[in-house]
Formats: sequence, C-alpha cells, structure tokens
Amino acid sequence: MNEISDDSKTIPQHVREITLVLADDHPMVRAGLRSMLTASRIRIVGEAGNGQEALQLVREMEPAVVLMDIRMPIMDGIQALEAIKQANISTRVIMVTTYRSTAYLLRSLSAGAAGFVLKDISREELLAAVYSVADGSSLIDSQFLQDVLRSLENSEQSLQMPEEATEVLTAREMDILKLMVEGLTNQAIGDVLGLSAGTVKGYAQTVIHKLGTNDRTQAAVKAIRLGLVK
Repeated sequence: MNEISDDSKTIPQHVREITLVLADDHPMVRAGLRSMLTASRIRIVGEAGNGQEALQLVREMEPAVVLMDIRMPIMDGIQALEAIKQANISTRVIMVTTYRSTAYLLRSLSAGAAGFVLKDISREELLAAVYSVADGSSLIDSQFLQDVLRSLENSEQSLQMPEEATEVLTAREMDILKLMVEGLTNQAIGDVLGLSAGTVKGYAQTVIHKLGTNDRTQAAVKAIRLGLVK
C-alpha cells in the first residue's frame, strides 16, 4: 500500500467533513481500511461485520459514504446496497471486493453503487475515491471498467439485448459519450474536443439523462450494451 505524507494534495478544498461507515466481515480488513482513512475531513462513525449491520448503521447514522464489502454473511453487500437505495437514503456506497468480477461490477452498478474498488487499492487512491464519491462523482477502477466494457462488447448477450427507450443523442453528445466510454475525465475530453471542462460536464449530464442512467459509468455500460458505442 502506498503511503503519502500529506493528504492535503488529495483533498478537494471545498470538501467538508465526510462521515463514513466501514462494512466488512473481517476485522483485520476493517482495521487496515481504518488506518488508510486516517485523514483530515474523514470521520468514521461506525463499523459493520455484515450487510444487515451495515444497513442498520446507515439508517441510524446516514453517513455520507459507506465502504461496503460484497461478500458478507447474513446479508451481502449488494443486498445491503439495494436496501439502502430502496429506503431513499442519500448515503453513497462504494463497493469493495477482492475479485475482478464482471458480474459483481454490473450487479453493483445496477443496484446504484457510486463506486467499485479492489482491496489492493493504494491509500492515495482510496482517499481520492472517497472524496470523489462524497463530492457527487462516480468512480470505478478505469482498467477494470475497460475490461468489463470489452467483455460486454464481445458477448453474444450484448447483441441480444432488447431495445430500451433512450432519447436521441446529438453528434456532439455522441462524441462526448465515446470518450466517456474510454474513461476520460471532463478535462481530458475537453482537451480532445477543444471544449472547457464545464461545457463537457454539461454535455455529460445531458447524455446521462438521455440514457436514463444515474452516472457516467452506468451510461458507459448501457452505451456498450445497446451498441451505441463500439
């Protein structure tokens, strides 16, 4: 795990205190995450050893973010995530797993996860993920996402998907979508297309809305599944 001496370089200055719950059935993993998250503006308000405990903590504390293990007893992490979303709780959930599983990623996205990270993530990357998700962004390991998208693109299932109602995208919105699928940030997309990051953000939000998704990662997955982007 990478250590950084000054987490102020990772923290957006506008981010205020982030309340956070850790959910993992292994105490040593929770201890490791707790150590990695010792940083300004993050306050761990509870820990859970299974999905049911995590759900109860979220209902009581309504933290800004939950780091949720997928494989847990009694209620797994995805079931807990689904229950959180059904309860209309604003807490954003980052799924954490050891496994590079396409099925886990797609189930997590479908259930409304704001992020999906692997347990070998560095401290710097984990802090960046928490701050990004707390700030309203979605975050998935970019290489893992690309692997999943390629898998969807090449699968027979993706060719047999029924038509889903989506609003027609303009040529510029399609340009934005193609670069979103490649995992580029708003700034990087702007550099390619000669647009400001703010303008790209506006286009991206429109694309997400037209595709009927909640964030850019879900939009990228849906675009591949519908054959909008190759």
